[in-house]
Amino acid sequence: MTQPTDTVTLSPDLPITSGPRRTLRVGDTCYTLIGTAHVSAESADEVRGLIASQEFDAVAIELCESRHQNLANPDLMAEQDLFQVFRQGKAGLVAASLALGAFQQRVAEQSGIEPGAEMNAAIEESQRLGLPVKLIDRDIGITLKRIYHNVPWWQRFALFSGLLGSVLSRQDVAAEDIEKLKQGDVLESTFSEFASESEALFTPLITERDRYMVLRLAETCPPDSYRHVLVVIGAGHLKGMAEHLEAPLPEAPQVERESLEATPPPSRIWKLLPWLITALVLSGFAIGFSRNTELGWQLVIEWFVINGVLSGLATLVALAHPVTVVATALAAPLTSLNPTIGAGFVAAGVELAMRKPKVRDFKTLRQDVTHWSGWWRNRVSRTLLVFITATIGSAAGTWIAGFRIAGALFGG
Repeated sequence: MTQPTDTVTLSPDLPITSGPRRTLRVGDTCYTLIGTAHVSAESADEVRGLIASQEFDAVAIELCESRHQNLANPDLMAEQDLFQVFRQGKAGLVAASLALGAFQQRVAEQSGIEPGAEMNAAIEESQRLGLPVKLIDRDIGITLKRIYHNVPWWQRFALFSGLLGSVLSRQDVAAEDIEKLKQGDVLESTFSEFASESEALFTPLITERDRYMVLRLAETCPPDSYRHVLVVIGAGHLKGMAEHLEAPLPEAPQVERESLEATPPPSRIWKLLPWLITALVLSGFAIGFSRNTELGWQLVIEWFVINGVLSGLATLVALAHPVTVVATALAAPLTSLNPTIGAGFVAAGVELAMRKPKVRDFKTLRQDVTHWSGWWRNRVSRTLLVFITATIGSAAGTWIAGFRIAGALFGG
């Protein structure tokens, strides 16, 4: 059973910190949760001091493997195969991750302190003393996917546009947003205007992660395996995690932890919708030709022109290569009738062939995307924009041309 904080006897040599702290005992293991500020040199110094006190024999930190790798290797993006990113349908996730990184970089430029400096301090000091470092946060990609699936479909566009709007804005990050970063969580601060209003968003963003990190703690630093574990987390997670630690831990934390990593499969309706649209369009062509050959060709031509022009114009917004614009315009009417491949995939593939990103594009990517113009200047981020705009343009063309066909056939 967990004992209350005040029943745990701490070493008199343990440094006094200004950040919130809770210490709880589970079995023979003490867990000290230190709530840090993500934009604070003081928090980084406090973490270094705590670890240097040699009171702890393990350190757990609020990072997932991918965020840890990004901290250790800022040029990790350069090692990714961009074509595979598009092929696997991860372009949106990569764009969202870049947008989050851009927000953090803008905060760093204004505050003079890199968000997550206390995590770096924990890693460096632990390595110096030879202490094991445990990564306990949920993968950021899974969190973003669960946010996406948790909010109603009609709110997803507002969520995505709000994220991009907050990180691509040319205005300085508001002082109150930086203060929220000092008190809470990087993701929570980025989505703050939505998190305060939507329980559907707040649950996967904060509540689930509180539980997830405690479950990971129970897996990686189970009771009786270490004498004293320092848990470095954002101050916004301290209360929730402490409450979960005060309750009995599950005997098999892996089972519940894996349930918090699962993302719901796409609805059968959304999987069938592209095929249904294809069937309706082809049926429309068939009906048109059965009535009148001229009408049939009119419908086909309108389909190709509307879908092709809108898709091509959309890639122009991303300043795509002229060959990409033409290829997208020619391919979109055909890909819209083939649910196995999208116009965005074709557009990105051609753009990569015409303007292959150079080493410097990867090296300056994180800095370039902090400013809206950098998304168009950098070849990596511009290719992502080409993919997204081509996809949106093709979708718009499909619906507009589809309604035109329906109107011509049944509109009288």
